[in-house]
Amino acid sequence: MDLGIKGRRAIVCAGSKGLGRGCAEALAEAGVDIVLNARGAETLATTANDIEARFGVTVTPVAADITTPEGRAAVLAVAGDVDILVNNAGGPPPGIWSDWTREDFIKALDANMLAPIAMMQACLPGMMARGWGRVVNITSQSVRAPIAQLGLSNSARAGLTGFVAGTARQVAGAGVCINNLLPGLHATDRADALDGAVVRAEGITMDEARARRFANIPVGRYGTRDEFGAMCAFLCSDYAGFIVGQNILLDGGAANITI
Repeated sequence: MDLGIKGRRAIVCAGSKGLGRGCAEALAEAGVDIVLNARGAETLATTANDIEARFGVTVTPVAADITTPEGRAAVLAVAGDVDILVNNAGGPPPGIWSDWTREDFIKALDANMLAPIAMMQACLPGMMARGWGRVVNITSQSVRAPIAQLGLSNSARAGLTGFVAGTARQVAGAGVCINNLLPGLHATDRADALDGAVVRAEGITMDEARARRFANIPVGRYGTRDEFGAMCAFLCSDYAGFIVGQNILLDGGAANITI
């Protein structure tokens, strides 16, 4: 399927692996040139070279921490005029309500709410002036079905969701569509870390930890980065111009939510 975005230019944040990489690969397959960001320069360079070789698009790596003003400035300085923005950053650590200090909340807000807002504020004016743009924010299933031990993530990502709800409707008339993708558990480093924590805490095997999680996912497995990336690419396509301010859950049916 031709998504109608060949020759467009995108920023993909935290895109050297995991769900961010899935998004970058799907956009590149659709013919989009990528400004690819991540913190680790070596992995980032390897990923950029691989995507460029496989799909024949231009991939420009920018090693920087997108959650900091300096990191965002570095990405934006290289990116120039972009048509597509994929916001992504790793989530804060799990815990319980009594663990978290004000500083913990500020750090979570900076990474998972204020950083994507700042990137949107930087990119939206140009998109609006050119009459076309797409923004996809990678948030979490916890926005729709909060997870007790992920209170920092619940809080920060809910704030971003509220910002998008208003902003998406303010810019839609200029041809710019903003939506959020809410991943459940996917086969990424994040899932490995969560499963590893259960292994250490309960003295079980990794297979046992995963079997327990799979039992709570109706499809009986984790999602893949390819599946996730394909949805991201569609939301960035010419066919998604009537999808505005939505929170799209990709969790294998784990959260039983009807509205």
